[in-house]
Amino acid sequence: MSDVAYKSTTRNAFTFILLFGIVSLCADVTYEGARSITGPYLSILGATGTIVGLVAGGGELLGYTLRLLSGYLADRTKQYWLLTIMGYALSLGAVPLLTFADHWVVAAGLLTVERIGKAVRTPARDAMLSHATSEVGRGWGFGVHEALDQVGAILGPLLMMLVLLRGYDYHTGFAILAVPAVLAIAVVVCIYRRYPHPKSLERVSLELETSGFQPRFWLYLTAVCLIAAGYADYPLIAYHFITTSVMSETSIPLLYAIAMAVDGLAALVFGYLYDTKGIATLAVASVISALFAPFVFLGGLSSAVIGAIFWGIGMGAQESIMRAAIPSMVPAAKRASAYGIFTSGFGLSWFLGSVLMGWLYDVYLPALIVFSVTTQLGAALLFLYLPTHQQSQPSPNVDLHTNHMS
Repeated sequence: MSDVAYKSTTRNAFTFILLFGIVSLCADVTYEGARSITGPYLSILGATGTIVGLVAGGGELLGYTLRLLSGYLADRTKQYWLLTIMGYALSLGAVPLLTFADHWVVAAGLLTVERIGKAVRTPARDAMLSHATSEVGRGWGFGVHEALDQVGAILGPLLMMLVLLRGYDYHTGFAILAVPAVLAIAVVVCIYRRYPHPKSLERVSLELETSGFQPRFWLYLTAVCLIAAGYADYPLIAYHFITTSVMSETSIPLLYAIAMAVDGLAALVFGYLYDTKGIATLAVASVISALFAPFVFLGGLSSAVIGAIFWGIGMGAQESIMRAAIPSMVPAAKRASAYGIFTSGFGLSWFLGSVLMGWLYDVYLPALIVFSVTTQLGAALLFLYLPTHQQSQPSPNVDLHTNHMS
């Protein structure tokens, strides 16, 4: 491949990542905007606290477990674009329809459809992104995508706050979210028309000679599950802040927005470091994020802010470079399946860990902190044991297999 053709492919790959980042930005404005008000909205519709918890937790659990099936279907049928577009249509279409919900059962159903749609699309989308990130650096590529995603995660709740401050009701808020939803779907369709065959964006393709997943993939998944199990949900952190009067109710959303901003910045920084230093970067991120629990749960306001920053750094690493490491561990034809297994394991571990840490918080807070720190450090040791990213991938200067844009 000539230098001109290589530059063209790299530019196309980065454009592909940026466009999908815009999709995620618009989608997160929709999802996170809705999530910021669904709790009180369900309450208005007659739901109890238990129902709200079941709808939120059950929807997340269903969404993560279904990724096993959607990832397998994506690789088996090769219909990556169909599943991606269908998933976005389901999830983004469900949110504005909450405007017309007249009972909590209807709203719960729509929220479940939103989670199902995310489960349908995520493995297929990440598999397509993996082809593009191979040209610009997997860590940097997934980091850019995550950073744009987090911009939407910040803007969505702020938009809903503005809507409510202006005196409009929840129905109006959900109706307004139809705008970013439509934009996201429109951009997805445009990407499909411009890049119908994303695999052609991957100039270098080294097929691993195995019919299944290598042992290091399962070891990597074990490390990821340890991190997920020991990572406290922000609602539990917010609950601690309220019950201990560490900060006011109005300050808690602001701190969350700060954590999300740190998340996006950390995704870029650690993404770059991953491309230069390899998987050991995840070990460093795990050690840093292990500090969040003692700072969040043992100190005052200043300590809480520092802890939230550490928490955001860990989230940025989890949602970007953890995805970046997978393509080097599995055959290209099974990447969607691998992403499905990865996200399902991560989600199930997060759910079980959240239940355990909630119980530990009520029983003995120091035990929660010990559990959280121990799992993060245990994951760091496993990451150090794994082969480095550079050792498991071919050099980008070696043109093993050349694809051309169709």
